[in-house]
Amino acid sequence: MQDWGNGPSGEDLEKKIIDITNKVKDRMKGGGFKPQKGLLLIVLIIVVGIGAISSFYKVNTEETGVILRLGKFAGFAEAGLHFKLPFGIDRVINVPTERVEKEEFGYRTVSPGIRSTYTKKGLEEESLTLTGDLNVSDVEWIVQYQIAEPFKFVFHIRQPVKTIRDIAEAMVRKAVGNANVTKVLTTERAELAGQIEEDLQNILNDYDIGVRIVTVKFQDVTPPDPVKAAFNEVNEAEQQKESLIFQAREQYNREVPKARGEAKKMIQEAKGYATARVNQAKGEADRFLSILKEYRKAPEVTRRRMYLETMEKVLPRLDEVYIMDNQTGGNILPFLPLRSEKGGSK
Repeated sequence: MQDWGNGPSGEDLEKKIIDITNKVKDRMKGGGFKPQKGLLLIVLIIVVGIGAISSFYKVNTEETGVILRLGKFAGFAEAGLHFKLPFGIDRVINVPTERVEKEEFGYRTVSPGIRSTYTKKGLEEESLTLTGDLNVSDVEWIVQYQIAEPFKFVFHIRQPVKTIRDIAEAMVRKAVGNANVTKVLTTERAELAGQIEEDLQNILNDYDIGVRIVTVKFQDVTPPDPVKAAFNEVNEAEQQKESLIFQAREQYNREVPKARGEAKKMIQEAKGYATARVNQAKGEADRFLSILKEYRKAPEVTRRRMYLETMEKVLPRLDEVYIMDNQTGGNILPFLPLRSEKGGSK
């Protein structure tokens, strides 16, 4: 069971009692007191002093006081100055319930501040972790938690902070031990941290320790120094790979919709052309049927009309036209104009 303070410390109480005793002794040396009465007075003053000093306690703003009366739980105390039964009848354990606590693994903060300093001295075994492909990685991580139920935190586990550290370290080594070293160093760090956080919270719930895990975060994951340069090159290659994949996806998202649009356009044009050709064919068929109907009524007239209409279309396209007189066998008779105006007059 961990104690975060319960008012004045034992050293402060002892100093005050010694001061009172010395003052009484000085007055006795000056005379006016009988030895027996003086001793009785000293004892009485000591008892009153101890009772007065041990009757008050303070609970800080971010804390909750757990009150024990003769060693048995008696209730909680909020922040502020409170009265309790003296002479050790009541004991108060202040638990930081409103503060997020942090446990560091693989390193320690030496001097927190704007520019905090850290050390890894003597913590190499804590940070070195074996991965699933039998590689070694240097892992630094933190676990942040908040005490949700102070009674359970104080009484259900003998050493709650040590328990949290042991379970957290076991969860990290399990998760990293099941993963590939490349994924641990590059792509799956956040995913692993989320899985560790979930597993850690589930185990602490089974322990009924009264703790809520705020976050599990990898601060730094690096290969050991002898192979750090090679792994840095691998990391750069992975980043370049992700960049190229992103560029390829961007190109794909730009070109594929464009190609699909052009394909739809060609399909629509083809459908329009097909419709036009079908309609034209139907028109030609209807025209042929109408001509056939007229031909059956008057074949000779229809044949001559078709011949004349055809000649009207063909003759304007010719440059020169000559008429042959087959009956008389005469000379070739040119048909005026002798040449078309297409190329200009000669």
